[in-house]
Amino acid sequence: MDDTFFQPVSGFELPRFAGIPTFMRLPHVNIASPEAERVDIGLIGVPWDGGTTNRTGARHGPRQLRDLSTMIRQVHPHTRVNPFGLANCADLGDAPVNPADVQDALARITGFYDQIVDLGITPLTAGGDHLVSLPVLRALARSGPLGMIHFDAHTDLFDSYFGGFRYTHGTPFRRAIEEELLDPERVVQIGIRGTMYDGEDIEWGEAQGVRIIMIEELMERGVDHVMAEARERVGRTPAYISFDIDVIDPAFAPGTGTPEIGGITSFQAQRLIRRLAGVNVVGADLVEVSPPFDPSGGTAWLGASLMFELLCILATARTQQD
Repeated sequence: MDDTFFQPVSGFELPRFAGIPTFMRLPHVNIASPEAERVDIGLIGVPWDGGTTNRTGARHGPRQLRDLSTMIRQVHPHTRVNPFGLANCADLGDAPVNPADVQDALARITGFYDQIVDLGITPLTAGGDHLVSLPVLRALARSGPLGMIHFDAHTDLFDSYFGGFRYTHGTPFRRAIEEELLDPERVVQIGIRGTMYDGEDIEWGEAQGVRIIMIEELMERGVDHVMAEARERVGRTPAYISFDIDVIDPAFAPGTGTPEIGGITSFQAQRLIRRLAGVNVVGADLVEVSPPFDPSGGTAWLGASLMFELLCILATARTQQD
């Protein structure tokens, strides 16, 4: 098959408001089809927010992210990277989910990503709430714990909610460390802020060796300095990138379930992701875009734009791994 099959449809060929929306206008490929064996990077939706403890709606994120991503073009304006020229990219559809059962949903998502890993595909995931990172990591970390650079207003290192419920969008990375999916010494969390219940999540994380960079430290030291530390911390071993849209100030990204004031700007978000260059990234996600709180679509457009930034990092990392 000609590699041009994997190219996005140009706005010069079909208006961006026309056609069936896929992530960045890429071809849709079923993972059971022969074409899936030639995919390098798969863009995947996980339309599930069964781990949300307050304002639901992130289950609708992948559909709106697909729609807004039709505005994405092919070449990065700063680095001049064309990810579609470096890797065969495709929309692999949505992972199967169960909106009525958390544990069954987690198992279904991991089963889907197990197939992705078996095919040798690097996943770029659109959530969904942040609990979707856990089943993805269960598939990706089969060969050993990963490092992680995590952008978020919250640590997601809580132990439990409501008397012992241990699987919510506030607990995925505590579970991931406990399950040895992540090496806490190679985990960096950036942008943490907001009022706290008691601070136990931060205390637990730091006791495990997680490097937690609060928003004040990021603003005082600057993007370049902080990201140099993050890259050094994860080293050249395989690492995962998780980007919660609520790390961005709600003035720029109001469409999310747990907004916190005093966040980064959209341009700072771009700069943070661009400074991931050189990291051995084996997968990434962007989560917590919630269309019901995003009437203008601006948050989804920001999310889709940051997915393109992540795609450029993944495509470049993929060429270095090969």
